[in-house]
Amino acid sequence: MASVQVALWVVVLLVTLALVFDFMNGFHDAANSIATVVSTGVLKPGQAVVFAAFFNFVAIFVFHLSVAATVGKGIAEPGVVDVHVVFGALIGAISWNLITWYYGIPSSSSHALIGGIVGAVMAKTGASGLVGSGIAKTVAFIFVSPLLGFALGSLMLVIVAWIFRRATPSRVDRWFRRLQLVSAGAYSLGHGGNDAQKTIGIIWLLLIATGYASAGDASPPTWTIISCYVAIAAGTMFGGWRIVKTMGQKITKLKPVGGFCAETGGALTLFMATVLGVPVSTTHTITGAIVGVGSTRRASAVRWGVAGNIVWAWIFTIPASAFVAAIAYWISFRVF
Repeated sequence: MASVQVALWVVVLLVTLALVFDFMNGFHDAANSIATVVSTGVLKPGQAVVFAAFFNFVAIFVFHLSVAATVGKGIAEPGVVDVHVVFGALIGAISWNLITWYYGIPSSSSHALIGGIVGAVMAKTGASGLVGSGIAKTVAFIFVSPLLGFALGSLMLVIVAWIFRRATPSRVDRWFRRLQLVSAGAYSLGHGGNDAQKTIGIIWLLLIATGYASAGDASPPTWTIISCYVAIAAGTMFGGWRIVKTMGQKITKLKPVGGFCAETGGALTLFMATVLGVPVSTTHTITGAIVGVGSTRRASAVRWGVAGNIVWAWIFTIPASAFVAAIAYWISFRVF
């Protein structure tokens, strides 16, 4: 009886840690949702985070749990995962999030979590415990999502420039200050739909590993879905202000029309990835879209040095979080 109670408390503690990660995910990635709308002056920071948090939560009613299924069943073999693996994965992801937040680097919380799972599983069983197809799909979209964001952001700006070619700049600015509310809402919807599901997936993985859910279940318990969407919305409410400046001004200067095009391109990419069940990086996506919009105006409008630093952070995210996760797994296994 005592051992059952201990096991239950371990699960409760790990679920809490997962929700902390989810909160940090929203906190860290709030910049992705609000940077353009704040930097263009369409919304004040306080208004923007409430606006984004609302749409983060509303995503619960829009998207199926395809991404959660990929994280819960498509990265690691369910039989390999135990509480030590989940602990290592979460510590690896949270550590990398804290480091990149502190230095104001817009890295990927999503890939930090995937890297954490990979590192902890490899520390336990080696590569044999991983699901190659799920990892390949996730790694492919490290490149696909920013490129697609870039292409769609650029295309949107070209289309908008052609449609409004005879309009005065003041009229265009006035229209797109309103339209940017639509694009910002759509992007926040995509952010909540894709990112909250990653935490749902890791909790689902934990519940399957500890016997509180079955690997054959079509979906995780309802409480996990609601709590994860609430956590990411709450994190967004607090906002990652260190990263807002990088995303909204350091890469390129944005006007409302540019912000609208970047957010719309990013939102379309996120919708597509979520429907396909691919856990993509909202950071990669919106950065690609912002760079696409800036470079369409002129190549010199983009601060390529800043963009290059961001890309290096992307490259190191999975191996860095995997390394920390492997160490955390080893410590957890030895101590407990």
